[in-house]
Amino acid sequence: MEQKVADPTLQKALEQFNLLDEKITHFSSIIGLADWDQKVMAPKKGRNVFAKASGTLRTEVFKLSVSKEMGDLLEALTSPDNEVNLDHVTKAKVREYKEYYQKSKSIPADLFQEYSILTALANDAWEEARENNDFARYLPSLEKIVAFKRKFAEIYGYEEHPYDALLDEFEPGLTVKRLDPLFAKLRESSVSLLERIKQNGKPTQAELFGQSFEIEKQKKFNRFILPIIGFDMDAGRLDETVHPFAQTVNIGDVRLTTRYLEKNVRSALFGTIHEAGHGIYEQHVNPVYEDSVLQSGASFGIHESQSRFLENMVGRSKEFWTFFFPKLQEYFPAQLETISLEEFYRAVNTVEPSFIRVEADELTYNLHIMLRYEIEKALIGGEIEAKDLPAIWNQKMQDYLGITPITDTEGVLQDVHWSFGGIGYFPSYSLGNLYAAQILNTMQKDLPDFYTHIENGRFDLIQAWLKENIHQYGKLYTPNELIVKVTGEELNADYLVEYLEKKYSEVYGL
Repeated sequence: MEQKVADPTLQKALEQFNLLDEKITHFSSIIGLADWDQKVMAPKKGRNVFAKASGTLRTEVFKLSVSKEMGDLLEALTSPDNEVNLDHVTKAKVREYKEYYQKSKSIPADLFQEYSILTALANDAWEEARENNDFARYLPSLEKIVAFKRKFAEIYGYEEHPYDALLDEFEPGLTVKRLDPLFAKLRESSVSLLERIKQNGKPTQAELFGQSFEIEKQKKFNRFILPIIGFDMDAGRLDETVHPFAQTVNIGDVRLTTRYLEKNVRSALFGTIHEAGHGIYEQHVNPVYEDSVLQSGASFGIHESQSRFLENMVGRSKEFWTFFFPKLQEYFPAQLETISLEEFYRAVNTVEPSFIRVEADELTYNLHIMLRYEIEKALIGGEIEAKDLPAIWNQKMQDYLGITPITDTEGVLQDVHWSFGGIGYFPSYSLGNLYAAQILNTMQKDLPDFYTHIENGRFDLIQAWLKENIHQYGKLYTPNELIVKVTGEELNADYLVEYLEKKYSEVYGL
């Protein structure tokens, strides 16, 4: 519902602003659809031309967002006389566009177009490099992307660290100064808990996942669980890709992707649950925000809180498998008929340092993120260069997890993020874990039978709480405003530290 005001001049400005907002949102939806198609459906030979067309459209959206018309409208709507007459929804829309406008207005359109085409093409370079264990194939694209991001950080501006300017794109208001102590507390507790598990933990039967699990049956099981855990298949779909992601075209068209491995049933299973967390969030946004900048989630960190919450705090709980394990045994009797629920639950929560982030356990996952965070900070700060990344990556893997990748494919080439310019994105994953634990603590006060609901398959009750308290608002609130609104306090690492300590002490009999 669009705001109406008595002042005809202000009303006209509002109407023009809403039309521009709608136009930008429609173009962005089409770009989202094109991104999904390029990664999922498009034949390889057509991707270069496709990338250029996508870059052209992104540039048009960029031009609209930093146009004189947008600048004039933002100036009019934020004048002291007018701003007091705006409702909270319009103020949120103005906030979103004003932040982007102020940061990006100094970027020349041709520079932005060059960057957009580069990142569209870099996805293919990354895929080929990853497939062939050939970092040199990807390096020229990566060097150009890093140079662009350093330049953009200077244009955006920052107070203390250039990386702050890029962090702000994904988690508004977040800085290195705020993030470092949160991560330090989490790192210290995670390394300590990992060491105790190694020394005194009761072994799990993780080897059961090394068996062959027919991919077609995996697909059927994933499609079976998706609607039960809350994803509306009439407003979405599930497909396959190299690197799982969720893509929103609009509230009624949310697309999930996953990756199937015959010898690792956990990969697609928990990848699908994770992406469903993103998808359900987008499907639950209040329809009044559709066709506007508010129709997406509050931030990447808040978005990750929903996917990590569903994947780990729900999907790796004993109660989840009390409900779903009998059905999984029906699909895979030969592999699972002699396995008890307790054995399966402990195996699902096996802690074991591994090379691949998306397949990492809940405890060591955060160490994967901190490694990437430190590399990105140093890259943008000019302390290291892209050509040095394989060696730096391998050393940090040894320092953090005690293992060294044999190939770059299982090392520095495993993630797609840098190829699309997502430097500053990775901290969102651990922020998501931190937010999720804090949200869980609050949810259990409102739903004291939280785990009983899971055991009984009443995911609708849990999703209703999330929709009421988080999902429906889209981008209406900043991430900090939202976490305070939901939990009564700013982000606090203690909740995740306590959650991991309690869970893994139980799983490993510490």
